[in-house]
Amino acid sequence: MWQPILTRNIHLPNSEKITTYFDHGGYQSVRKALTLAPDDVIDLVKRARLRGRGGAGFPTGLKWSFVPKGAGVTRYLAVNTDEGEPGTFKDRAIVERDPHQIIEGVIIAAYAIQAQRAFVYIRGEFFLGVKRWIKAIADAYQYGLLGKNILNSGFSLDISVHRGAGAYICGEETAMIESLEGKRGEPRLKPPYPVQAGLWGQPTVVQNVETLVNVPHIVLNGPEWYAAIGTEKSTGPKIFCVSGHVNRPGVYELPLGTPLRTIIDDYAGGVRHGHTIKAVIPGGVSTNLVLPAQLDVPMSFEGLEAIGTQLGTGGIVVMDDTTNMVEVARRTVAFFAHESCGSCVPCRLGGYRLLETLTRFTQHTATADDLQNLQWLVRGINGITFCPLGAGMANPVNALLHHFDGEFRAHMQVN
Repeated sequence: MWQPILTRNIHLPNSEKITTYFDHGGYQSVRKALTLAPDDVIDLVKRARLRGRGGAGFPTGLKWSFVPKGAGVTRYLAVNTDEGEPGTFKDRAIVERDPHQIIEGVIIAAYAIQAQRAFVYIRGEFFLGVKRWIKAIADAYQYGLLGKNILNSGFSLDISVHRGAGAYICGEETAMIESLEGKRGEPRLKPPYPVQAGLWGQPTVVQNVETLVNVPHIVLNGPEWYAAIGTEKSTGPKIFCVSGHVNRPGVYELPLGTPLRTIIDDYAGGVRHGHTIKAVIPGGVSTNLVLPAQLDVPMSFEGLEAIGTQLGTGGIVVMDDTTNMVEVARRTVAFFAHESCGSCVPCRLGGYRLLETLTRFTQHTATADDLQNLQWLVRGINGITFCPLGAGMANPVNALLHHFDGEFRAHMQVN
């Protein structure tokens, strides 16, 4: 039976308090990290082969090593707490129930890249999360874990909380940086990447919450211990959030590479009311479907890529045999069309044309031309928008059209 590492504290009484965190070994990793050279901390994370948990899966230590070194360079760390992918709620659980574990990861990451300023960007709707972040940061200052000369190490770090307005696109790192600078949250053209030119043109590492909470455990237990968890290319534990037609929806921490069927049946209690699985979204609604014949796929970066989908955020949505897949397509597009920042035409207009067309299917007024239009619109949006939001909208529709063509035809107008 797997013993949780990242979520081991979240069910403790008063788990959000610094005293509870101290009582369960908290902040030991910071004390150890501050005795090492910054490059040695980066080397530990590289050897652990930690990959980002926000969706892209980029190697974390490699990202940190790209930050320019030397005196006179101002560096920033931005903590991405803007969790907006439908079906994804893992970071929120940590922020609300174990915020000091994140702060410990923030301090170590900032020390590794030699940033003396960190910004927490949190989704505006997370009212409790905002309160917990602010209280936890204040307590960390009180105990000398933030501010000037942390634990007499000579390293200083200040953290502040920025509350976003709830725009999904601000989860994208450059849009988040724009928002932190006080501008409208729209993505920037890359390159340059934020590690080269981020906040106010300075090198900035943007890191997801779940990624950061892995770091203290790597420092405390060593990279070899960490790399022994999971698979060769996907190391460490992963927090999966399971929702949809299962008996026990919730947050489950397991090693990367755990089969999807095991997560659904053994942890989430299987499919409700004896129904069977029709399809599963494995990593947030922008990822391609997993079909019943593929349920033994390992939930790892490489395992899911091998069957044409992605690990994404680890937000697993299970759909049973009662699910209307045309309605799934309509609701998915409705979300992305609403959240489009509107800066490029294929996303701004294409999304709404896609939504209008799908709505005609759900109203049984669609024609054969509408079926062709759906395919034309998907090709017209996918891969040509300024940022990945367009692909996130078009890919699910493309997959649903491919696998459930009969359902779309059954929703067409009856002459």
